[in-house]
Amino acid sequence: MRRILMALIVMSLTLMLSGCGYNTIQQKDEAVKAAWSQVLNVYKRRADLVPNLVATVRGYAAHEAQVLTQVTEARAKVGSINVNADDPASLQQFQEAQAGLQSAIGRLLLVTENYPQLKADQNFLQLQAQLEGTENRITVERQRYIETVQDYNTYIRSFPQNLVAMMFGYKVKPNFAVENEAQIQEAPKVDFGQPAPQQQPQQQQPQPTQPAPANG
Repeated sequence: MRRILMALIVMSLTLMLSGCGYNTIQQKDEAVKAAWSQVLNVYKRRADLVPNLVATVRGYAAHEAQVLTQVTEARAKVGSINVNADDPASLQQFQEAQAGLQSAIGRLLLVTENYPQLKADQNFLQLQAQLEGTENRITVERQRYIETVQDYNTYIRSFPQNLVAMMFGYKVKPNFAVENEAQIQEAPKVDFGQPAPQQQPQQQQPQPTQPAPANG
C-alpha cells in the first residue's frame, strides 16, 4: 500500500512539473548550451586562422612588426579567457577580447593593401576566403545564440514557469550587450582589390594676357 501511495505521489509531482513547464525549461536550457557551443566554435575558427595569416604577411612585410605583434597579442588574450556564458562579467570580458582581435585583424588587413605581391599570394587568397566565411558564420551563430537566450529568458520569466525555475535554481541568462552589437556585428574589411586611383588635382589654365593699352 505504501509503495502504491509513493508511486501516486511521484506521478502527481511529475504531471505537475510537466504542466508547469519543467521539461520545456530543460529543453530550452539545452538549446542555449548548444547555441553557445556553436558560437565558441566559430570564434575559435577565426583565432586558428591568425597564425597562418600573420606568418604569410610577415613573409612579405616583416618590418610591419607593430601590427603583427598586436594581432598576435590579441589572439593570445582571446585564448587566455575561460569564459562562463552564465556570468555577465565573464561574457563581457569575452566580448571585449573578441572585439580586440577583430580590430587587430582589420588593421593587419589594411596594411596588406601596400603589398601587391602579398595580395596575389595563393596562400593569402585562401586565408582571405576562409576569413570571410568565418566572419559570416560568427554573425549567424551569434544571432542564433541571442535569439535562443531571449526565448529561454522570456519563458522562465513567465508565470507559472517562473515558480518552477525559482524552485530548481534556473536564472535569467546574460546575453551579448546591446551597446556592443554594432561593433561586434561588423566584420573586418577583407577587400583585396586594387585601391581606387587617386584623382589628380586639376591644374588651372593660364589666363590669356590682355594687350597693353595703346598710349594716346
